[in-house]
Amino acid sequence: MWTIPNQITLFRILLIPVFIIVFYLPVEWNYFGAFVVFWFAAISDALDGYLARKLNQSSAFGAFIDPVADKLMVAAALIMIAEDYQTWYIAVAAMIMISREIFISALREFMSSRGKRDIVAVSTLGKYKTAAQMLGIMGLIWQPSANDALLNFLYIPHQLINGAAYFFYAIATILTVWTMVIYFKAAWPELKD
Repeated sequence: MWTIPNQITLFRILLIPVFIIVFYLPVEWNYFGAFVVFWFAAISDALDGYLARKLNQSSAFGAFIDPVADKLMVAAALIMIAEDYQTWYIAVAAMIMISREIFISALREFMSSRGKRDIVAVSTLGKYKTAAQMLGIMGLIWQPSANDALLNFLYIPHQLINGAAYFFYAIATILTVWTMVIYFKAAWPELKD
Protein backbone atom coordinates (compact mmCIF):
# COMPACT_ATOMS: atom_id res chain seq x y z
CA MET A 1 0.00 0.00 0.00
CA TRP A 2 2.81 2.46 0.81
CA THR A 3 4.40 2.33 -2.62
CA ILE A 4 6.19 5.39 -3.99
CA PRO A 5 3.30 6.26 -6.35
CA ASN A 6 0.78 6.01 -3.49
CA GLN A 7 2.96 8.21 -1.27
CA ILE A 8 3.07 10.82 -4.05
CA THR A 9 -0.72 10.65 -4.36
CA LEU A 10 -1.20 11.08 -0.61
CA PHE A 11 1.25 13.99 -0.69
CA ARG A 12 -0.94 15.56 -3.38
CA ILE A 13 -3.93 15.35 -1.02
CA LEU A 14 -1.85 17.06 1.68
CA LEU A 15 -1.10 19.85 -0.81
CA ILE A 16 -4.80 20.83 -0.93
CA PRO A 17 -4.82 22.80 2.37
CA VAL A 18 -1.46 24.33 1.41
CA PHE A 19 -2.95 25.40 -1.92
CA ILE A 20 -5.98 26.97 -0.19
CA ILE A 21 -3.89 28.77 2.42
CA VAL A 22 -1.47 30.20 -0.16
CA PHE A 23 -4.37 31.33 -2.40
CA TYR A 24 -5.87 33.39 0.44
CA LEU A 25 -2.63 34.74 1.91
CA PRO A 26 -2.72 38.55 2.17
CA VAL A 27 0.47 38.95 0.13
CA GLU A 28 1.21 40.23 -3.37
CA TRP A 29 2.30 36.82 -4.70
CA ASN A 30 -0.58 34.70 -3.36
CA TYR A 31 -2.07 33.87 -6.77
CA PHE A 32 1.25 32.97 -8.32
CA GLY A 33 2.13 30.89 -5.23
CA ALA A 34 -1.18 29.02 -5.47
CA PHE A 35 -0.53 28.48 -9.18
CA VAL A 36 2.86 26.91 -8.36
CA VAL A 37 1.30 24.57 -5.75
CA PHE A 38 -1.45 23.55 -8.19
CA TRP A 39 1.10 23.05 -10.99
CA PHE A 40 3.21 20.90 -8.67
CA ALA A 41 0.14 18.80 -7.82
CA ALA A 42 -0.66 18.37 -11.53
CA ILE A 43 2.91 17.25 -12.25
CA SER A 44 2.83 14.83 -9.31
CA ASP A 45 -0.36 13.32 -10.77
CA ALA A 46 1.46 12.48 -13.99
CA LEU A 47 4.51 11.30 -12.03
CA ASP A 48 2.68 8.84 -9.76
CA GLY A 49 0.99 7.18 -12.75
CA TYR A 50 4.27 6.94 -14.62
CA LEU A 51 6.09 5.47 -11.59
CA ALA A 52 3.30 2.99 -10.90
CA ARG A 53 3.76 1.58 -14.41
CA LYS A 54 7.56 1.90 -14.54
CA LEU A 55 8.19 0.35 -11.10
CA ASN A 56 5.36 -2.16 -11.49
CA GLN A 57 3.77 -0.75 -8.32
CA SER A 58 0.16 -0.50 -9.44
CA SER A 59 -2.22 -1.32 -6.61
CA ALA A 60 -5.93 -1.40 -5.83
CA PHE A 61 -5.42 1.37 -3.27
CA GLY A 62 -3.60 3.49 -5.86
CA ALA A 63 -6.36 2.94 -8.42
CA PHE A 64 -8.85 4.14 -5.80
CA ILE A 65 -6.98 7.07 -4.23
CA ASP A 66 -5.45 8.65 -7.37
CA PRO A 67 -8.73 9.84 -8.94
CA VAL A 68 -9.96 10.90 -5.49
CA ALA A 69 -6.89 13.12 -5.04
CA ASP A 70 -7.39 14.61 -8.51
CA LYS A 71 -11.06 15.37 -7.96
CA LEU A 72 -10.46 16.91 -4.52
CA MET A 73 -7.76 19.27 -5.84
CA VAL A 74 -9.75 20.27 -8.93
CA ALA A 75 -12.99 20.79 -6.95
CA ALA A 76 -11.17 22.97 -4.41
CA ALA A 77 -9.63 25.04 -7.22
CA LEU A 78 -12.94 25.42 -9.08
CA ILE A 79 -14.78 26.55 -5.94
CA MET A 80 -12.04 29.07 -5.12
CA ILE A 81 -11.96 30.43 -8.68
CA ALA A 82 -15.76 30.79 -8.77
CA GLU A 83 -15.70 32.63 -5.44
CA ASP A 84 -12.78 34.85 -6.41
CA TYR A 85 -13.97 35.89 -9.90
CA GLN A 86 -17.66 36.20 -8.96
CA THR A 87 -18.82 35.99 -12.56
CA TRP A 88 -21.69 33.80 -13.65
CA TYR A 89 -19.84 31.99 -16.47
CA ILE A 90 -16.90 30.99 -14.26
CA ALA A 91 -19.33 29.78 -11.58
CA VAL A 92 -21.61 27.91 -14.01
CA ALA A 93 -18.63 26.20 -15.67
CA ALA A 94 -17.27 25.23 -12.24
CA MET A 95 -20.66 23.78 -11.29
CA ILE A 96 -20.83 21.81 -14.57
CA MET A 97 -17.32 20.40 -14.06
CA ILE A 98 -17.88 19.40 -10.43
CA SER A 99 -21.31 17.90 -11.22
CA ARG A 100 -19.83 15.90 -14.09
CA GLU A 101 -17.15 14.41 -11.82
CA ILE A 102 -19.79 13.30 -9.30
CA PHE A 103 -22.00 11.91 -12.09
CA ILE A 104 -19.16 9.98 -13.79
CA SER A 105 -17.87 8.63 -10.47
CA ALA A 106 -21.36 7.29 -9.67
CA LEU A 107 -21.71 5.91 -13.19
CA ARG A 108 -18.37 4.10 -12.96
CA GLU A 109 -19.31 2.67 -9.57
CA PHE A 110 -22.60 1.41 -11.01
CA MET A 111 -20.89 -0.10 -14.06
CA SER A 112 -18.31 -1.77 -11.80
CA SER A 113 -21.13 -3.39 -9.85
CA ARG A 114 -22.33 -4.86 -13.15
CA GLY A 115 -18.81 -6.00 -14.08
CA LYS A 116 -18.65 -3.57 -17.00
CA ARG A 117 -16.49 -0.69 -15.78
CA ASP A 118 -14.35 -0.84 -18.93
CA ILE A 119 -17.27 0.55 -20.92
CA VAL A 120 -16.85 3.88 -19.08
CA ALA A 121 -13.07 3.83 -18.69
CA VAL A 122 -11.17 7.08 -19.25
CA SER A 123 -11.15 7.90 -22.96
CA THR A 124 -8.73 9.94 -25.06
CA LEU A 125 -11.30 12.74 -25.17
CA GLY A 126 -11.48 12.55 -21.38
CA LYS A 127 -7.72 13.06 -21.24
CA TYR A 128 -8.03 16.13 -23.50
CA LYS A 129 -10.72 17.44 -21.15
CA THR A 130 -8.40 17.02 -18.19
CA ALA A 131 -5.50 18.75 -19.96
CA ALA A 132 -7.68 21.72 -20.98
CA GLN A 133 -9.15 21.86 -17.49
CA MET A 134 -5.74 21.94 -15.81
CA LEU A 135 -4.43 24.65 -18.15
CA GLY A 136 -7.56 26.76 -17.71
CA ILE A 137 -7.59 26.41 -13.93
CA MET A 138 -3.88 27.20 -13.62
CA GLY A 139 -4.24 30.37 -15.68
CA LEU A 140 -7.30 31.50 -13.73
CA ILE A 141 -5.51 30.85 -10.44
CA TRP A 142 -2.45 32.85 -11.50
CA GLN A 143 -4.30 35.96 -12.72
CA PRO A 144 -1.15 37.69 -14.03
CA SER A 145 -1.22 41.47 -14.35
CA ALA A 146 0.77 44.06 -16.31
CA ASN A 147 3.39 44.26 -13.55
CA ASP A 148 3.99 40.50 -13.30
CA ALA A 149 7.76 40.23 -12.97
CA LEU A 150 8.09 36.74 -14.46
CA LEU A 151 6.09 37.56 -17.58
CA ASN A 152 7.90 40.87 -18.03
CA PHE A 153 11.21 39.04 -17.75
CA LEU A 154 10.08 36.54 -20.41
CA TYR A 155 8.51 39.30 -22.58
CA ILE A 156 5.12 37.56 -22.48
CA PRO A 157 2.11 39.89 -22.34
CA HIS A 158 -0.14 39.08 -19.38
CA GLN A 159 -3.19 39.30 -21.67
CA LEU A 160 -1.89 36.22 -23.52
CA ILE A 161 -1.91 34.10 -20.35
CA ASN A 162 -5.29 35.44 -19.24
CA GLY A 163 -6.82 34.89 -22.69
CA ALA A 164 -5.40 31.36 -22.88
CA ALA A 165 -6.81 30.61 -19.41
CA TYR A 166 -10.34 31.61 -20.44
CA PHE A 167 -9.99 29.72 -23.73
CA PHE A 168 -8.88 26.46 -22.09
CA TYR A 169 -11.51 26.85 -19.35
CA ALA A 170 -14.21 27.16 -22.04
CA ILE A 171 -12.83 24.18 -23.99
CA ALA A 172 -12.72 22.14 -20.76
CA THR A 173 -16.37 23.02 -20.07
CA ILE A 174 -17.44 21.91 -23.56
CA LEU A 175 -15.43 18.68 -23.31
CA THR A 176 -16.85 18.10 -19.82
CA VAL A 177 -20.39 18.00 -21.19
CA TRP A 178 -19.39 16.10 -24.33
CA THR A 179 -17.56 13.32 -22.46
CA MET A 180 -20.37 13.04 -19.92
CA VAL A 181 -22.85 12.44 -22.75
CA ILE A 182 -20.52 9.87 -24.36
CA TYR A 183 -20.06 7.95 -21.10
CA PHE A 184 -23.79 8.09 -20.37
CA LYS A 185 -24.66 6.78 -23.85
CA ALA A 186 -22.15 3.95 -23.44
CA ALA A 187 -23.71 2.97 -20.10
CA TRP A 188 -27.34 3.44 -21.16
CA PRO A 189 -28.00 -0.19 -22.12
CA GLU A 190 -27.07 -1.20 -18.55
CA LEU A 191 -28.93 1.71 -16.95
CA LYS A 192 -32.22 0.95 -18.72
CA ASP A 193 -31.99 -2.78 -17.92
